[in-house]
Amino acid sequence: MASAALKEKHPAAPAGLQNFAGDDDRRRLTAAAVKAVLRLVQAWGSDNAEGAALLGVSPSTWDRMKAGTWNGTLNQDQLTRASALIGVFKGLHLLFADGMADRWPRLPNRGPIFASKSPIAAMIEGGIPRMLETRLYIDALRGGL
Repeated sequence: MASAALKEKHPAAPAGLQNFAGDDDRRRLTAAAVKAVLRLVQAWGSDNAEGAALLGVSPSTWDRMKAGTWNGTLNQDQLTRASALIGVFKGLHLLFADGMADRWPRLPNRGPIFASKSPIAAMIEGGIPRMLETRLYIDALRGGL
């Protein structure tokens, strides 16, 4: 019954549009999202606490994800975080042709949205809005906006 009510509140997205609100979409996307975030956090040299904070999960859940023993489903906010982080990662690798793509998130940044913090610290502090701003910032640096 609850599933039917949820589908009524959050109907399927039109063809071609992703919808993180639907249970089926979230179950389908979770494994790939977790795998991608684990890899990008490792590439950025982040620790477990940063990885958990970026994805919006507890440290114990992060540990289970890393061990491959977690079989849950990411919620809508967590999938939004994963999507933003993956977009930042991809944008950086399009912007930089060398190792700077993976070093950049850890470097202090004087850009207007970072306040001299590293992008990772700024995204942890600012949550989803700052992650989305960071993604747009990278896209703008690439000339994508």
